[in-house]
Formats: sequence, structure tokens, C-alpha cells
Amino acid sequence: MTTSIPLQSLSENTLFREGDVFVLFGELFGRGYATGLLDQAKAAGMSVIGITVGRREDDGSLRALTTEEHAAAEENLGGKIINVPLMAGFDMDAPEGTATPTDLVNEMTIDGWQEHKLDWDHLAKCREAGTERFKTALAEIMAQLDGMIPAGKNVFFAHTMAGGIPRAKVFMAIANRIYKGRGKRHMPSQALLDSDLGKLILQNFDDVTANSFGHLLDASAAIRNRIEAEGGEVRYTAYGYHGTRVLIGGEYQWQTYTSYTQGYAKMRLEDHAKAAWDKGIKATVFNCPEIRTNSSDVFAGIELSLLPLLTAFKTEGGGAWADALWQRCQDLLKDGVQLEDVLTKVSDYQKSELMQGFYNFPAWPMQNSADQVEATVGTSQEIVEMHENRKELISDELSQHVLSATGELIFTETSAPSGPVLWLDHDMVAQVLLRANG
Repeated sequence: MTTSIPLQSLSENTLFREGDVFVLFGELFGRGYATGLLDQAKAAGMSVIGITVGRREDDGSLRALTTEEHAAAEENLGGKIINVPLMAGFDMDAPEGTATPTDLVNEMTIDGWQEHKLDWDHLAKCREAGTERFKTALAEIMAQLDGMIPAGKNVFFAHTMAGGIPRAKVFMAIANRIYKGRGKRHMPSQALLDSDLGKLILQNFDDVTANSFGHLLDASAAIRNRIEAEGGEVRYTAYGYHGTRVLIGGEYQWQTYTSYTQGYAKMRLEDHAKAAWDKGIKATVFNCPEIRTNSSDVFAGIELSLLPLLTAFKTEGGGAWADALWQRCQDLLKDGVQLEDVLTKVSDYQKSELMQGFYNFPAWPMQNSADQVEATVGTSQEIVEMHENRKELISDELSQHVLSATGELIFTETSAPSGPVLWLDHDMVAQVLLRANG
């Protein structure tokens, strides 16, 4: 793929109706993209069914939710949850009596992790154990789910699994230096990829973010065949990230956050959708715009790509709602600071020769450099300082609107999807929000 494939027009929901079934394939936690899509499903009158990743005991063992946890999770979801723990990845798996990958990572030190070598034969057994555990639990979930879907209904599977960072203190220290480190604290992201630790993390990212989608497509084949034989239709979606077109210098241009280590797994996620599409299965990965979430906050500066959305609102027609949003964002800034000052700072950063060199779609995901991190993190911190309250940011205000917009764009497009991989750029986000708000 040499260029992105943007969604180019707004759609309407022509398929899903009251009584159809929406399956959230990934547990709902905090703020994230899934909330917008879930709201759309509920508004259409769909029945909501979710799963759980389970919980870890102190000894690392995986268990189902307790009665109290199950009730709280169902209340949070607004639907039924199949209480079979479905944790993706293999970082906590190992043949009985042997060390897990996380155990091995915890043996590393901040000074010696780059030279630390791992036993790849053992890790292959851990990965096999994790895959077998996941597929066994998934088969049980599909068996229960089949009995929960009435005949003649359409089904929407929304895959939300992502991530895979090992629960190891040493990695968090490394991540802070790679994604946030400036000056003497900077560490190039290529150093991580060249290490055994980096190679392990990439494998776990693949299993959590990408291969879990492949397993879902395979495991739900019997349900899909039954639904289609009864006259219904089945759709699959997944959340990708592969850069976004935003307004830079008055034109929509593809740009990205650097360095996005999970990008390799996101491309494999796209591959699963393409393979399914070739078999006649309507599966689509939607590459969504950058927002601030609990999981994205490790990537300092990722919110810079979000701020040009304010300009997109005016470019796509503006109006009273857009003007009110601009004013709300202005009110978040210190006295004497204008919103245009913030947008100019972001524009200068994105138009710079330095950053333009990283907006190279075929080379994605590119690795970072010291001067790029200095520019990204430095600009991010300067903009935070322009706010009245560091905990009330323009990027948080905009993130909530992007969640709503992507939910509607994905839900309506999935009625009759146009391809296996689509990008939701700032033009479509602005258009759908302006339409929804008059």
C-alpha cells in the first residue's frame, strides 16, 4: 500500500435495526473509541453482548469475573457479558512450571536490557500456550454467543483488542525515554526494535492487536454461516491507526505520530481484513484519527495531530456549533493567549522541514530521532503551558467529539462497507459532527 484510502462520503445506516445484535469483542474500559460505536448501536436498538478479558490474580493466573465484577461490567457496557476470560497475548503464558515472558523481562535492568538475550525456543512455547488458551476460550464464547443470537438477526462484531505491553517496570522506564526523552534522556526507538525485548514486544503486539482479529473471523464462521443462511448479514470492524489526513497549510495531508511501535501490528490487522474481504467476508479496519486516551498518553505529542480539527470545522462549513466549540476551547487557555496562537504553533511544527520528512506513508512507521522528539515533545509541552489548567486541555475536548464522530462514521459505513481498509480523516470527522449538530 503506497497511500491511504480515505472514506470520502457520509453514509446512512441501512442495515442494522432494533433487535439486531452488537458484539463488542474486547472489554470496555474508560475512555476510548469503542464508546462512540457502542452509542450508535444502542441508538439503533441493537442488543449488546460483550466479553471480558478476565482478571489476574496476584500469582498471575487468569480468572473470570466475580459476581460483583460481572454485574459492574454489564452495567458499564449496558448489555450482557459472556464471563469467559479472553485475554489476548502471551506475555503471561508459559508451559507449567516455567518462566513467563514477563518473568524474563523482569530480569532485565535499565542499564543492560539492550544486550539481554532471550531464549527464543522457550518463548515460542509460551506463544503457543497463549494462542491455545485464547482459542480454547474463544470457542467456548462462540458456543455461548450462538445461543444468544435469535434467527433472522443481523450481527455486528466490533473488535477492539489492542496493545500488548508487558507488565514490567523496566519497560515503562524504557518507554518514557523512547517516547518522551529529550536531550541526554533521549533513546532512539530503533534501539528497542534491535533488542530482544523489542522483538518480543512486537510479537505480543501482533497477537493482541492483529491475530486476535484473525481468530475472531475464524471462530465465528459457524455463527456467520447460520446467520447468512437465515437471511441475516454479519459485519466485522476493527480499530486501526495508520496516520491521518489533517489540514496542514490549507490542504488535507497525511501525517502521523512518530514513532508508533504498534504500527507493525496495525498493518497486520489490515492484512487480516483484506484476506477476509477476499473470501467475501465484510470485514473492515477503520484507521482512526489521533486522540488522547488512557493508552495513548504514553505517546507524548500524539495530541498535536488532533488540534487542526478546529480549522477543519470551519473549512467544512462551520456554523453556530463550530463557533461555540471554538469559544469553549478559547476559554481553556490562559488570559492573553489566543486559540489562533495554538493553531499557528501546531501548523509551524507540522509544516517544518523536519516533520515533513517523517510524513512518508510508504515508510511508515518510521523510527524517531533526537531532533524530532525534541520538536514533538517540546511543542506539546509548550501548548500545555498555554492552557489555564494542565488537566483541562483542548485535546480532551476535541477527543470526545472525535469518539462520537468515528462511532457514527464506522456504524453507518459498515451497513455497506466499501473496502477492507479505510481512513477516517479530519474532513469526514468535521462533516459528520457538523451534520449531527445542525
